[in-house]
Parts: sequence; structure tokens; C-alpha cells
Amino acid sequence: MVETDVVIVGAGPVGLFQVFELGLLGLKAHLVDAMPQAGGQCVELYPDKPIYDIPALPACGARELIERLQQQIAPFEPQFHLGQTVTQLRVQADGRFELATSTGMRLRCGAVVVAAGLGAFEPRRLPLPAASDYEGHALHYQVRDAAVLAGQEIVIAGGGDSALDWALTLAESAASVVLVHRSQKFKAAPASVARMRALCDEHRMQFLEGEVVGLDGPAPQLSAVRVQTRAGLVTRVDAQQLLVFWGLHPRLGPIADWGVALERHQIPVDTARFETSIPGVHAVGDINTYPGKKKLILSGFHEAALAAFAIKERLSPGEKVHLQYTTTSPLMHKRLHVEPDLSGLDDVA
Repeated sequence: MVETDVVIVGAGPVGLFQVFELGLLGLKAHLVDAMPQAGGQCVELYPDKPIYDIPALPACGARELIERLQQQIAPFEPQFHLGQTVTQLRVQADGRFELATSTGMRLRCGAVVVAAGLGAFEPRRLPLPAASDYEGHALHYQVRDAAVLAGQEIVIAGGGDSALDWALTLAESAASVVLVHRSQKFKAAPASVARMRALCDEHRMQFLEGEVVGLDGPAPQLSAVRVQTRAGLVTRVDAQQLLVFWGLHPRLGPIADWGVALERHQIPVDTARFETSIPGVHAVGDINTYPGKKKLILSGFHEAALAAFAIKERLSPGEKVHLQYTTTSPLMHKRLHVEPDLSGLDDVA
């Protein structure tokens, strides 16, 4: 049994910042996330695209943001339990919580913070009987290492930002790139669509209007993708790799069975404590809802700060929780493992 002050469900940017706010108040946290690495949906959906609304960072890639947050919370030594989900939450007689995960691990804590974004994500998969035989080798729903695709014949299915971004990127290094989409209308940024059409005009990639209807080759090796055009003709496109970017299904998963009140697959909270219908269980980030809610990383950071103070009050009954500033508080400096800067103070005789 793992004992800790707080368990955070979700290791995205808001979940990571929650560690920081709890750490400033002297509280230890463990994080559980279904993904095999920290970063949440922003790393899954747009790892290298710049984010422009993080204070003091004019532009910051999602992966860079996660790296900076992990560096920021390092003094508090958070413990990560990745590649697993919280399957069960029970309130104990003493008011603490016991959680069980999909790997059989059990945790006890004084408070829980749900920072699960829009929930667990699953890709919209290719609806072909043989598709699963190629997955992980020649059929992919995300790209973890673009270098392994260099020199390959690639078909990319999709019409959104991910599909266009990877088509434009891989056109520089792949043997061939063919983009397949069901229509001439795209959900991607107009600049990306214009760039794609320019590359097609330069014969550096191809666009084919149609649907993927078949895969050829002895699985898991792929030799060609069959595409049905709008005219009903089926054309065979040579391919060693097929990338499918049809978006992701968000789902709450086991959280929906915890007994927390839900509102359209989101968790209602108050705006003073960001507490759910279960006292001691808080929700921050995109998974919560309240009047005026804005789904911004910036908003999630604010929510994490207020949730941390509420949790400290819960775990320290009768003790006044003082607001201290990291600029001047010796206690904050001690917890952050930093030396105070006394250069602005007057000399004392």
C-alpha cells in the first residue's frame, strides 16, 4: 500500500503544476496516468506545435512546456505511476481515500485531484478486419519517432492538423508521401493546406481524394493501401507505412464509476475549492465545469492553486493556512531548495 498526502489522476500540464502548488504547502503527491509518459493530451495531440499563451513564454512547444514543468516540480520529488488507470476510489472510515489501479497497485491518501483533461484518449481506428494485424509495425495512429519513417513509402489518412502537419514534415525525408482524405475540404490550418497543394504541384507529394478500403501485404508487412475514389474506382497505392489521423475519442473511463456527480461527461466543481460532489476529491483542468469555465492551460494553473489551499485546509484542520510568497518566504525557499536573494535588501548595521 502506497501512503501519500494527495493522489493526482493525470500527468498533463495542470496535473504537474498541481504538484508544485501542493509542494509549496508542504504536501507530497503521487501521480497516476494512463499514458506511458507524462504530458497528457497536449503532448499526444500537438507535441511540437507552439503554445503562445503561457505567461512569460512568448512561444513554447507542448513537449518543452512539460519538460519545464517537470524541472519546476523536481524539488518536491513527485512519484509517477504511468501506464495505468485508477479503477476504483473508496472513501475510508477515517475520511481518507483508497485507490486501486489497473496494475493492482493500491494507494491511500488524504485528498484526490482529478486532472485528467478530457479523459483517456483512444484513436479513431481504421475499420478494416485486418487492420489490427498491421498495428504497431506498418499501421500507426501517432508518430513517436519520425526518424524511423525516413526513406519509406508513406500513406497518410486524414484531413486535420495532425495529418497535414505530418504530411508536410515527412515529405522532406520520406521516399514518397500520399495524403488520402475523403474530400477537398480540410479541417487543417489554411496555410498548411496551401503548402500541401504547393508540394503536390512540385511533385514532392500527392493528394488522393477517397477512402482507405484495404491493406495489401503479408502482415505485419505492408506493401500497398487500396483507396476507393469518389468515382467508385479502387486504386492501389504503394506503401510501407500507413498513418491514420482521424482524431481521438475522449472518454472518462473508470472515473465515471467513482460516484462523482457528472454533467455532460464533465465534473462540476465549486470555484472556491474546485471540489467535486465528494468532499476531498477535487477536479482541475479541462475535465471540470463551472459557470464561465474556459478550457485553457492558464485557467487550469489557477484552479490548481486554489485546490491546493483547500486540500491543505482539509489535511490540517484547525490550522490557519497562510499565503506566503515565493519571493520572500524562507519556508518557500527551503521547500524549493533555493538560496534567498538578499541583494535588494538594505544593509543592516
